Amino acid sequence: MATHHISQKSLCNCTALRKATRRVSQLYDSALEPCGLRSTQRTILIQIARSGTPPLGELAEALVMDRGALTHNLKPLQRDGFVKISVDPQDRRNRLVALTAQGRAKLAESEVLWARAQRGFEAGFGAAKSASLRKALEFLVSDDFVNAFNGQG
Repeated sequence: MATHHISQKSLCNCTALRKATRRVSQLYDSALEPCGLRSTQRTILIQIARSGTPPLGELAEALVMDRGALTHNLKPLQRDGFVKISVDPQDRRNRLVALTAQGRAKLAESEVLWARAQRGFEAGFGAAKSASLRKALEFLVSDDFVNAFNGQG
């Protein structure tokens, strides 16, 4: 009995976004492969570099990740010496995350590869459409969107 491939497009925004995110992540991961970082790891390192020495909770919030997922993603970065996690001297319940010199060097090494991936994305999608997409995605992570989604807007 022949199986029929259903090529119906999903009307679910969540499904469409997840599929697009997985595809783009695969492309960026492939581009970053020579430096040994995955796109998620690079994103975490970039956010730490921007934030200085953020508490774990603030870092998770900035990345729109739950603490458990962030902790899981930090383990290989800590193991490889790219980040250091320490107890917050102001509040011993908190953990502070810092980029090490090795982490800064790894970020610098990834820069050319990331820039190539970024150019590839913009070549494939168009520079203007890419800028519009980033603006739309920025709105999706905003409190205004969450409030509107929840009927409070």
